[in-house]
Amino acid sequence: MAAGTLTRADIATRINQQIGLSRNESATIVESILDHMSDALADGQNVKISGFGTFVLRDKAQRIGRNPKTGIEVPILPRRVMTFRASQTMRARVAGK
Repeated sequence: MAAGTLTRADIATRINQQIGLSRNESATIVESILDHMSDALADGQNVKISGFGTFVLRDKAQRIGRNPKTGIEVPILPRRVMTFRASQTMRARVAGK
């Protein structure tokens, strides 16, 4: 595993080691899960993984922003944003409790 970053390849390797599936099968499973999550988010669904967290979609309305350098007001177009909310279990684990 790379220092400080968990990658798709790291997850696939872990599945390979713990479950005993081939590296190709492990990588296919990881890709399939991530594709399914991405498709759900693209379709406007929130994604909740118990004990881990929730990926929440939110629609933001148009608003007026300001260029900090010039002070000119600029409209910020409406958009959809995604946020991640960690579960209580994950928060406690990350905090070391």
